[in-house]
Amino acid sequence: MTNTNNTITEITITPIFNDHCQQILGLVLPIQQIEFNVPITLEDQPDLLDVETHYHQTGGGFWGAKLYDELIGTIALIATEDNAGTIRKMFVKKEFRGKETGTGQHLLNTLIDYAREAGIIDLYLGTVNMLKAAHRFYERNGFERRTSEEMPSCFRRMGGEDLYYHLHIVPAES
Repeated sequence: MTNTNNTITEITITPIFNDHCQQILGLVLPIQQIEFNVPITLEDQPDLLDVETHYHQTGGGFWGAKLYDELIGTIALIATEDNAGTIRKMFVKKEFRGKETGTGQHLLNTLIDYAREAGIIDLYLGTVNMLKAAHRFYERNGFERRTSEEMPSCFRRMGGEDLYYHLHIVPAES
């Protein structure tokens, strides 16, 4: 699919639920396994088969970026104790990455707005060292690198992560 100047207005970000699990798998697994050769399987990520339990029911959420009916991006939040949250499943289909469509930025902004309204003030995430563009993206958005030892006990770790980030967000005004 070719991007046009109108594409950004046609992309919508909405909460998605278990009825989207097959679409989520169709987006996430190829990016992880084929595009980036991350040695992770579906068995390592049971959350992908039940996003409602792992994300929505924690007080977090799972959002999808769609172009018409096609899922082109995802981002998820696990709400944890201490007004904190763990960001997971930030994936955007290759042809929709970058500033032209702003899909990743729109997904992240949606999650941060939700977190702020929910009283979450600290966001944490883990990634892999090879994803350099992702590192630049997070750093441009104010995330600061942390060592594994600096991550709080409420941070939900996933296999394969070797780089960590933290963002303190300003609470919503009452």
